Amino acid sequence: MTDDFTRIILRLNVHKDTYDIYPLLGAFFPKSEILVDSPESKEPVGQEEYSSCPVCAFENVKDSYTVSWSTPGGEKVVKTTKTDVGTEMSRQSNPFKESNLPKDSGELRNLRKRLVYELLSEITGKSLPWGTLTGIRPTKISLKLFNDGKKEPEVFSYMKETYLTSDGKIQLASQVARREYDLLKKRDYEKGYSLYIGIPFCPSICLYCSFSSYALGAYEDQVEEYLKTLFKEIEYVGERFKDQRLDSIYVGGGTPTALTADQMDRLLRKVEQCLDISSVQEITVEAGRPDSITLDKLKAIRSHGVERISVNPQTMNDQTLELIGRHHSAADICRAMEMARNVGFSVINMDIILGLPGEGSKEVAYTLEELMKFSPENLTVHSLAKKRSARLSLEWEKYKDYEFYNSDTYMEMVREAAEKEGLTPYYLYRQKHMAGNLENIGYAKEGTEGLYNVLMMEEIHSIVALGAGSVTKRVWPDGHIKRCDNAKNLSDYMNRIDEMLQRKERLFSEGNT
Repeated sequence: MTDDFTRIILRLNVHKDTYDIYPLLGAFFPKSEILVDSPESKEPVGQEEYSSCPVCAFENVKDSYTVSWSTPGGEKVVKTTKTDVGTEMSRQSNPFKESNLPKDSGELRNLRKRLVYELLSEITGKSLPWGTLTGIRPTKISLKLFNDGKKEPEVFSYMKETYLTSDGKIQLASQVARREYDLLKKRDYEKGYSLYIGIPFCPSICLYCSFSSYALGAYEDQVEEYLKTLFKEIEYVGERFKDQRLDSIYVGGGTPTALTADQMDRLLRKVEQCLDISSVQEITVEAGRPDSITLDKLKAIRSHGVERISVNPQTMNDQTLELIGRHHSAADICRAMEMARNVGFSVINMDIILGLPGEGSKEVAYTLEELMKFSPENLTVHSLAKKRSARLSLEWEKYKDYEFYNSDTYMEMVREAAEKEGLTPYYLYRQKHMAGNLENIGYAKEGTEGLYNVLMMEEIHSIVALGAGSVTKRVWPDGHIKRCDNAKNLSDYMNRIDEMLQRKERLFSEGNT
């Protein structure tokens, strides 16, 4: 069956089921627009669409679930299951029913997702590498089971039966979870926290970017005022968390090296002045765009004892770099890496993206060959995600004829190239609308793993986030999580900083759950 439908209607009788079924439908039909018709839809789907589009209908009633696929030509496929029988069967085959699994592991939720998955797989002839899993942290399940003392075969069976995950992805999730477990088991994070500092400026905005980023050329006159506001947040954190242990610091963006050398020096000096960094195990600065990296900026960063930076090529193909709005060449990447090595950074991460427009196996192979010449200590591989607020989506007519393709074959090419250099997986996460329905994965040489990345992804302790568009997460000892966000808009952030500090104060003044 073709997956080139322009539109597909998802009809539901219970609106909350949208959150489970919509991502699955989108994964099977990534090129189609999905129209949701439910009791809470703001714009009900019209008869014209119903007569011209295929319909995936899911009905949630007291004792059964029914899912159907109907085409305009009159073909129809229906699957039904009893919720009471299905739940009982699930209990019998689930050896971890007493485990304190994440909240998205409810038996009924998994039952309806399996039902929808089986129907979509039947009508398309396709399977998804991650099965019914649509959340961003698949390793969280494996890590929790390992922490509960479960063995590899038990974890494998649970992932296979509950989520219909492929053998390869189960093995990958288990490998990553095992490495995270070894990294974290000797550390006590209940009394600690990590700090994220966001710099939302970039030399230019990339085609796929949906972050709260601002092109430096248009906002350069606001950088100093932004830093002044950011320093106020740093001062607050220094006072509010003076009795807690700071474990890691991550300066991200945007592109932090959009700042001048002097501005970067003042930022890191402010952190040193306001915070007790004696217990900090790592500080990372995302240097990012090669066209923003200069020798004086790298020296300023290194002078504050920072060992870890990122240099993010995304691809080593100049034609693609131009297409996606990166105002640098592959030669600039080489120049930036040479400077970073000469300045003395001991851990350098490099980012690449699979699924960029027009890139196939030849382009991916070339990028990997060129990257491995630099012997990076870390390699982060992203599967392109089509975000609604990115220029790629907003200007889709200009790019719709390009192929945005990723596959397990490309991911395997990365794995083989990485492991030849001694890099193995250590953290993993997913996003909605990813090319190939795959994953983002971080590789690292032994002993160079990014602690902040693991702590953030596995939500093991609180992350205090500063800067426009950042999101603070408080994690309680029992695993309960609550968030508060900073304003995304630059002016709102600078004008309403007192309000945002009050939000943080309320969040961290709440008692234990």
